[in-house]
Amino acid sequence: MAKVEIIRSLFEEIQKKFKGESHEVIDLLETLENNPHKGKLLGSVGGIVIKELRYRSFRFYFITDGHKLKIMDQSKLVDLLIKFVRMSDKKSQQQTINEIKKVLLNFGLKGFNN
Repeated sequence: MAKVEIIRSLFEEIQKKFKGESHEVIDLLETLENNPHKGKLLGSVGGIVIKELRYRSFRFYFITDGHKLKIMDQSKLVDLLIKFVRMSDKKSQQQTINEIKKVLLNFGLKGFNN
């Protein structure tokens, strides 16, 4: 089972945007603990994979170690960290993906600390 982490700023944005149904969104994001291969692959930067998970017209972007995800099977994904870092709508999708890549290039994983 993988560990899902949602950075604080994204968590607050989800609560503000979705209000009463924010628990449904959080539950969707946490489904990756049991199925870490879920989501659409968008690219990678230095071994870090960027993927998205959709909820209605919104996209939730997460990053994880691409090497572990590719090599390990379900039972060995105990130490895999999946970190949700951003959210966007369809209009700003590419801009958000480019921003994530830029942060990874410049700062690595430390650029997305809580």
